[in-house]
Formats: sequence, C-alpha cells, structure tokens
Amino acid sequence: MVRKLSGVLIALSGLALATYYFWNSVPDHAEFKVSPERIERYSELQEPITPIPLEMKLDARKVALGRRLFHDPRLSRGNGISCSHCHNLANGGMDGLPRPTGIGGVEGKINTLSVFNSGFNFRQFWDGRVATLEDQIEFPINDSCEMGSNWDEVIAKLGKDADYRRDFMSIYPDGIGKISIKDAIATFERSLTTPNGKFDRFLRGDKNALDGDELAGYELFKTLGCISCHQGRNVGGNMYEKLGVIDDYFSQRGKVQKVDFGRYNLTGIEEQRYEFRVPSLRNVALTAPYFHDGSAKTLEKAVSIMAKYQLGVDLTSGEVSRIVKFLNTLTGVYQVNASK
Repeated sequence: MVRKLSGVLIALSGLALATYYFWNSVPDHAEFKVSPERIERYSELQEPITPIPLEMKLDARKVALGRRLFHDPRLSRGNGISCSHCHNLANGGMDGLPRPTGIGGVEGKINTLSVFNSGFNFRQFWDGRVATLEDQIEFPINDSCEMGSNWDEVIAKLGKDADYRRDFMSIYPDGIGKISIKDAIATFERSLTTPNGKFDRFLRGDKNALDGDELAGYELFKTLGCISCHQGRNVGGNMYEKLGVIDDYFSQRGKVQKVDFGRYNLTGIEEQRYEFRVPSLRNVALTAPYFHDGSAKTLEKAVSIMAKYQLGVDLTSGEVSRIVKFLNTLTGVYQVNASK
C-alpha cells in the first residue's frame, strides 16, 4: 500500500510540475510557437530522445538467412502463414488490424506490435514476458492462435530444403536447429531499424528538418509530460506503465478481459494490473490502430486518449494537431542494416 501510494504521489507531483511549467511559461499554448533563438540552441541542449544509429553491426549472412525464414510459411502448421503475415514490412512492420489473424483465420487477443526497431526494446510483447528477440520467437511458433507449429515440425520441414541445409551449415556448426533458426530470425529483426527520419536528422544538427508546427508539437510533447514515458532511442519501449494513471480507462471503455490485465497475468501482483510495456513511438504514424486493444483508429484519437487518461489533460484540436505533426516526424527510413 505504501509503495502504491508513493507511486501515485510521485506521478501527481510530476504532473503538477509539468502543468505549472506549461501554463506559466506558455501564455497561450494552443498558439505556441518555437522561437528562432531556441531552434538555434537545439544542438546545445540535451534532448530526451536520441537518434537511431545509422548503421548496425550485424552478420550479413545471418541477416539474409533470417530474412528468408521471416518470410517462409513453412514455419507455421500447414504452411499457411509466415512471420511477415502479421509483421508486414510494407505496412509499418505490423498488420493494421485491431487483433491479428493466425492460421485458419483464428483471431488473436492483442494488437500486433511493430517489428521495426524492436531490437531496441528492453522487453518484448505488451506484457514484457521475455527480454530478447530470440525468446520472443518461441511464442508465435508454438501459439495455436498464431503459427500453431512446433520446433520438431519446423526443423523437419526446413531440413528437406537443400539450400537451407547448405546455408545453415556455412554459418552454424550444428546446422538447422532451434537455436540457429531463432538466432537467424532475431538477427534479421535487429536489422529492421528505421534511421534518418525527419526528427533524427533534426537531432543530428539539421535545423531545417522540422517546420514550426512540428517543433511546437515536440515542445508540447515534452512540456505536457508525454516524454516521461516516451523517450530514449526508441521513444518508448524501455519501461512499464499502467494504462489509466490519472483516470480509469478500463471502466470507462468497458468489457474488461483478461488480456487487459497486462503484467498482472504474469506476476499476480495487484499493483501491476493494467500495466504494459510502453510501446515505441517510432513510425507510429504507420501503425494504426493503437493501444493493446486496437481501440484508437487514428493517431489524433490516440493522442487525445493518452492525454486524458495518462496526464489528466483535455487537449485542444490545435494541440492534438501539433503533437501529431511531431509524431509524423518519427517515421524513419527502412534499409538493410548489415555490415560484415
């Protein structure tokens, strides 16, 4: 109880400070503009968001092999779907659905997260159940709602392919196996970074990369307190947070299900009920619908909901528009990232 009360007090204190600063430093925040002088100083400031590396040090052979596996439906029962079925690289690295569909059209229970930049997350899945991409692969392979297969079946099928046998043996001494398959796919997924978006170019010193509204949106994003959960290289993905810090999201949405309990389903700790890994906002303009339940169909709606339930703020349409313009600058450029 003491820990829970302390957490609430800290959250409210932070919100109070952010709100005080906001309303006292920006007389009319709906018309907030960033001065030319501040733009000139951005390169001198310590920003809470850092750029994605322009190059990743990865084994090009593993990346190429992992790419083939990622798009190979033989990883699923009945050869029906591949990893790319839910993680479409031409669609922001996800499927664009409120909930995914697995083999036989079976509907999943939770919104698909983008595979882009997933290697930068401190944990994987909404509930953070595993720490690595290698361990993440276990779940879709074996889940009856996703690929519905098992390792014996996958290894047997891939072992019949002469090209796979040759390529695995050239990289992995033990050839085709559970560990080598997971390693190749995970290495490919680590190559799925999207550097050089407008905001990253701005952080690297291009003062003309963003326009006035985009900069104003970023300042609002920081001043309102969004940055407390969405910062770092992945603009999120590095902490847990409860959905509904200030207001009760789930009681107002209704129809609460087990999947809504988040980390509580893993730990049984009451304080972690409705707690999820904070999603990355990289490429967020491409990954609608939003939230674990896929309930927000547009980025504007998602911003408004987050402001209300996480910050206790009702944003004007102008504020929402500016923040969305900033979020659009987080769309990066996908390119093959392998260097040896």
